[in-house]
Formats: sequence, C-alpha cells, structure tokens
Amino acid sequence: MAIVKMQKLSICANKKDRKRILELLQRMGNMEMTFTDIEDDPDLQKMDTQTARSKYEKRAQAFEQVLDLLKKYAPEKTGLFSQKMVVDDKDLDQAVNDRHKYNLEAARILRAEKKISECQGTIQRDENAKDSLAPWMDLDIPLSAQDTRSASILIGTVPGAVTGADLYAAAIKDLGEAPAVSVDVISTVHDLTYVTVLCKKDITAKVEENLRSIGFARPSQMFNGIPKDVCAGYDAEIVKMNAEIEAQKADIASFAGSRQTYKILADYYRTRAEKYRLLGSIPQSENVFFVEGWVPADQVESMAKLLTERFGAVVDTEAAAENETEPTLLRNNAFAQPAESILESYGLPQTNAFDPTFIMMIFYVIFFGMMLSDAAYGIVITVATFIILKKYPRLDDGMKKMMKLFFWCGLSTTFWGFMYGGFFGDVIDIVAKTFFGVQIPEGGTLLPALWFVPLKDPMRLLMYSMLFGLIHMFVGMIIKGYECVMNKDWMSLFVDVICWSAFVLGLVFLLLPTELFAGISQMHFEFPGWVGLLAKAGTFGGMLGILLFSGRASKNFIIRLALGAYDIYNVTGWLSDVLSYSRLLALGLATGVIASVINQMGSMFGGGVIGAILFIVVFLVGHVLNLAINMLGAYVHTTRLQYVEFFGKFYEGGGKKFTPFTSKNKYMSLKEEK
Repeated sequence: MAIVKMQKLSICANKKDRKRILELLQRMGNMEMTFTDIEDDPDLQKMDTQTARSKYEKRAQAFEQVLDLLKKYAPEKTGLFSQKMVVDDKDLDQAVNDRHKYNLEAARILRAEKKISECQGTIQRDENAKDSLAPWMDLDIPLSAQDTRSASILIGTVPGAVTGADLYAAAIKDLGEAPAVSVDVISTVHDLTYVTVLCKKDITAKVEENLRSIGFARPSQMFNGIPKDVCAGYDAEIVKMNAEIEAQKADIASFAGSRQTYKILADYYRTRAEKYRLLGSIPQSENVFFVEGWVPADQVESMAKLLTERFGAVVDTEAAAENETEPTLLRNNAFAQPAESILESYGLPQTNAFDPTFIMMIFYVIFFGMMLSDAAYGIVITVATFIILKKYPRLDDGMKKMMKLFFWCGLSTTFWGFMYGGFFGDVIDIVAKTFFGVQIPEGGTLLPALWFVPLKDPMRLLMYSMLFGLIHMFVGMIIKGYECVMNKDWMSLFVDVICWSAFVLGLVFLLLPTELFAGISQMHFEFPGWVGLLAKAGTFGGMLGILLFSGRASKNFIIRLALGAYDIYNVTGWLSDVLSYSRLLALGLATGVIASVINQMGSMFGGGVIGAILFIVVFLVGHVLNLAINMLGAYVHTTRLQYVEFFGKFYEGGGKKFTPFTSKNKYMSLKEEK
C-alpha cells in the first residue's frame, strides 16, 4: 500500500575487508549499487576482474549443462511445479569445500556427452554410406575395382530405367560387329540405373564416350571392398558406436546422486561471478574501497550499525544527485502483493507518486469474478491454487504471486457465481432432469441466484457493469486529486479533478431521468428538482472551468480557449471508457452460455449407464476447455480495464525498479541468517 522510502548510502572500509563486506551485502540483498566516475580522482582505480568473472561464469554454465544432461539421461521425478531447495550454511560450505572434486565430475560428464555426439556423428556417417551402397548390394566386385592388363571395367549410373539390351546397344555404337563388351544392370533406384560394363582395353575410350552420351556417370563416392562386405563393416561399427553411447549415458546417469550438489555449485559460481562483476566496478585506493547505493530507509540504521561494528566501516547517508532517479520498491500486504507483478508489467510508479496496488487488487478481483462468474469454476480455481501454494511453499516469486492472485480471483468467482446462480452452468438442473427424472417448473431452478440471473436480465447486468465502471474510474480521479494535494498542484486539482468530476457526474444525473435512458436500460429514475438543478450547475460549471483553464499552459487566450474546447470534446472518451465495462456483461454471459450448451450436449445421450458415461466425458472435456478459455479472457480483459480505463485517469508510471545486489540463486534458497 506504499512505496518504500529509499536512502542513498555510501560505505568506506578497509580494502582487506572488501570481499567479506561484499559477500555480506550480497547475502542481505537490500542495497542497489550505483557507480560514480573516477576519472577526476587519480588516487582511485577499478580492479580488472574480467578473468575471474569469466572463469566463474564458465563453471556455472558447465554445471548448468551437466544438470541438463542429467535431466535428459537420468530424469528425476518432480511435481507439476519446480521450487527451490532449502540449503543451510553447512550444506553450502560442504559443497564449496568439495568443489574441485565436483568440477572434475562435471568435466567427465561433459566429455561423455562429447563422446556421445562423436559416436552419433559416426553412426550418421555410416548410415549415409550404407544408403549410398544400397543400390550396389548385388555387385560382387569392389566399386574401386581396377582394370586388368587386357580389360577395363566401367562402374556407374545412367539416368532413367534402362534395360541391359538398351545399354549394350548404346555401348557398342559404331564399334562394328561383335565387339568385346559385356553389360550388367545391378539395380534401378530413384530413376537411376546402376550398371557395370566390361570391355577390351583398346575400345575403352569409345565405349565410355558412347555411355556418356546417354548420361553415364561414375559414382561420386568410391568404396574399397565388395558392397556387402563394406556394409557389414558399417553395421558392426554402428553396433559398436551404439554400445559406446549407452555406456557413456550410463556413466552420466551414475552421477545423478550428486544432482543437488551440482545445483548448489551452479548457484555458487553464478553468485561469485556477480560478486566479481561488482568488485570490478567499485572505486578503490591502495588501502580503502568505496561502495554507494540505495537502501530502504528503515534498514539504514541497522545496516550501518552492523558494518561499523563488524568491519569498522564508515557509513554515511547522502542526498540524491540532481539528475539521479530514486528506485521504486513496493511494499504491500499479503492481499495486494499478487497485483504488484501486474502493476510492474505496466510500469512502476515514481517514488513521489501514489501506489495503486491495493486499490487495483480490489477491483481486479471483483471484475475477474464477474467475468468468470461460475461458482464451481471458482471453487476449482480456489482449491487448486490453495493446494499448489501449500504443496510448493518455495515457488519462484513470480509464480507464487500468480497463484495467490488466482486464489483471490477464485474466491471472487465463487461469490459472483452464487450471486448469478451459476454452478457449472445449469448442470444441477440438467442432471436432475436427465438422470433422476426431477420435474423442474418452467423458468425454475434447483439453485436459485442470490441476486439475479444475467441470462434472463442482461440489461440489468449491463447497467450495473457501467455503474461499477464509473466507480472504478472515479476512484482513479480521487487518486489523482490526492496526488495533486500532495504535490500542492491546486490548479490541476481544480481543473483536472473537480471540474471534470462535476462535468461527468452532471451529465450522468441529467441522463438518468430521460426517456432515452429508460428505453435502453428498462430502468426509470426520478429525482427531486434540486438534483436536476445541481446536475446542470455541475455540468455547465465544469465545462466552463475546463474551457477556461484546461489549456492554461498557453499564454495566448484564444489558443487556451481552443484547447479547452477540444478537451471538453474528450468527454466522448469517458463514454467510450464506460462502455468498455460492458465486457463484464459479455464475458459473464459467455461463460454461462457455453457451460449450459456443454451440459445440453452431454444430456443428449439420455439417461442410463451409457448416457451417464458419455455425459461425464462431454462434461469433463467441455468444462475444462470452457474454464481455460474464459480464465484467459477474464485475465486479459480485467488487466485491460486496469491499464486503460483506470490508469488512464491518474497513473503516469516512469519508476525505476529497485534491483539490489543479491545472490543469483536459481536452484537454492539459503536459510535466513539471524
């Protein structure tokens, strides 16, 4: 519900303590470092840590590769969601002390993977060679057979399917009668005929010339040995390579028992690399080093006391530089925390602005429930997220916030579902009529709505949707007014908040009693005469204020009036925004209608055992899809209402996220140090 006040802090300490101080700051994780230019101070310099940093990054990457290989060759049983393992100082120290042993194991595993890749490459090469030899398998001489003293052998291919007679005729062309030529067709594959031609040496040139005239070509790859024997050799080598691959896979899998240690070391080296990155960025002299950055103001005193007592460091607070932006850190209660990720996706507020997270969370939960609006769906979401949060207490922070968000949205969906009378659509009525013969009166139901049924009275829900939208947007206007008061911007408070609120509310109260509104909404309003007068005063008073002062940035009176008139025209934007809340009606109706259609489809098979089985199948498949699709729709459209309609009234964003120097742990969560 608030933006944490930040304080600029500078630390000066003995150079010999820099490693321990940086490790302490990294573990505390509550200081965002800033770095100043030291070119103007010849006594300060920065340490070159690129070599050490690269070494630790490579080792972290090596253990990441090892973990991927273990996941591939020795997969572990994991739940639906992954969570970090809890590691205490003893476990961490043990892994670090034995890191050289595990570095050697990692190198061995990576060599095994390299050997697997080499064997797979050999197998692929042999398979390709076998494919090349396949058309020659009936050849009983080597493809590389040499000519004899008196005869030549021509081995190759000709395009198309050619018979032996045609080939012989082409080979002996212009050679007279009964030339010494023998032709043998080995096979025909893929529009190529594989042939051997034997002829006397004195006519070899002419025979080859004749053959080339019909497309004869020698093999692109020659093999030593008879094709069958060569293929047998390749088969033996493939068997050997597969055995080697299995042996290397087994060798990799044998290290599965060290998986947890590999995870610890991957995080350890990643953290070390981050420390050396920072170490290479801080200014230091021969005897001291300096660190400065942002710390939550309420932690400055305890942090300064710790550093002073333990290391004798000098800790001072500083004022921010003129062009320096204070980072933004949000601190909200357990209910509002899930909405922080949604707010961050849009843009964090600046440190002097209002944090809308809590208010946004309230409307987000309400609107999500109105859009999904089925009690059974809400119960499913609530129970599922509750189980996940209990079973996986160490989920990633982003995933945990998402689960908590859907937990609250599930409760809201359950509430609105009972208010609208939706429980898996109308499944209770359908099951009662189809399988139990219960007669339900026309228009009646076994689960009556606590409020009303949107399908029977959609205009009523549309009016309430627009009412909720107006409330939502006016809360945004109130926040804008609060910010104007805090910044003592009285003119903006008067024009952008008071005048606009009076203008819009006046129009609303002028519209409500009209026949036009009654005809559309089927609702009739009557107000006392003084309400109408007050509405007219608000409308025209607000218009006048906007006309005269909305363009106050311009010194030219005519331009100021023109800008004011244009701003009045933007009241159509308010109408558009209010109509946007009709999606509360549309998505709510869609969920109920689709659910009812699914139930009707399931009941088409009638009663009995077969009908019940088919009903269950249709019910499960249909409602799972309906829940998934409409959950996504509710999430997207509820988020849009926050970003466009709500934030559009007051929110500017532009804040810079607080990113403290902390451990880059992907797999482990260290037990908190007292």
